[in-house]
Amino acid sequence: MKRRRGLPPSAVLFAVLFAAQASILVLSPILAQVGADFGVATSIAAQLRSVSGVTAGIAALVVAVTGGRFRLSSLLPTGLLLAAGSMGSALAPTFAVLVAAQSVIGLGLAMVLSGGLAASESWAADGESARVLSWALIGQPVAWIVGQPVVGWVAGTDWRWAWVAVPFVSSLVALAVVAVRDRSAGDEGRGCDPVGLWRQPGVKPWAIGELLGFSAWGGTLVYAGAFFVETYGASVGLTGLILGAGAAAYLPGNFVGRRWLQRGPAAPLVVFALGGGAVVVVLTVADAGTAFSAVVFGVLAFLAAGRTIAGAALGLRVSGGRRLAAMSVRTAMLQFGYLAGSVLGGVALSRWGFAGMGWAFGALFAAAAVAPAFTGSLRDRAAAGLLRRHRRTGSP
Repeated sequence: MKRRRGLPPSAVLFAVLFAAQASILVLSPILAQVGADFGVATSIAAQLRSVSGVTAGIAALVVAVTGGRFRLSSLLPTGLLLAAGSMGSALAPTFAVLVAAQSVIGLGLAMVLSGGLAASESWAADGESARVLSWALIGQPVAWIVGQPVVGWVAGTDWRWAWVAVPFVSSLVALAVVAVRDRSAGDEGRGCDPVGLWRQPGVKPWAIGELLGFSAWGGTLVYAGAFFVETYGASVGLTGLILGAGAAAYLPGNFVGRRWLQRGPAAPLVVFALGGGAVVVVLTVADAGTAFSAVVFGVLAFLAAGRTIAGAALGLRVSGGRRLAAMSVRTAMLQFGYLAGSVLGGVALSRWGFAGMGWAFGALFAAAAVAPAFTGSLRDRAAAGLLRRHRRTGSP
């Protein structure tokens, strides 16, 4: 009797990254409520994301170094114990306990994001890696689209229910989906070479670019909810709808970025990052009303999506086959980026308001656009151009 296959990799990884993003998105629209409940400032409450970020970043680096001991089929279910951190956040009696619960979420994020993006290539059929990667990454904006309105709705009763309704439930679903995945593609994960990864041309500038780009976008997401609440007086429910609707623009950005990848990922990284830098400044400086700012936030999400898929594809390309190590490094850069974005955004917000914060994030986006110029593809292209010029003109 022929063995029945389970769910395809694209569906499994969609659910996995949905759960990962669900554990991140909850905080933004409920920052003010959390701060008021525990008697801390909004800028202090926002550092909860820094806690999960630094924990996830350190754990991801550990995975990158020791990844040869893991198989993806065991790494993902372990990481999806984010459910424990979500329930701990919902039940936290003090701010200190909430901090500890966010650390547990950080550990889960490291394993889920590292393993999930590595699996997008390891589990994909020949020629299907870009499509599987795209659908995996789509799980994150769909979590925003579905999750933010739910968070806004349940947080109207109590912010604690938001942790149960979105990340806890989605983590349980993802655990079930991973258990019934199609195993015909094998299960790569062991045998990665983190030392060899750093020796690959272009890996270091790629990693720096990811850190800068995620600092800008992650910081924007952390403070977006507070921006709409404090600048325009939007309710928590309306803010959830705005963030969820804005995340819908992430979907076409993902597909446009995927199509552009056929010509190479470096150029899209530059264009999307520069565009994001300009748009985040408009978002925070224009002060043209809730509706206009909601549209601008959608444009920013579109550009961030293109930069995200291009960055992941470039990392897989320059990794020299060391997928788990590369995606663990990317996860670390993402999480440290959230940390840097939260801290820098908090400093800029306290000193210069939301406008100053926007200029800071714009500068980070611009810096992220510069880094890919030092990766192998663009560097080699520039060298080839200089060689052709030398042969044609004889000039140095």
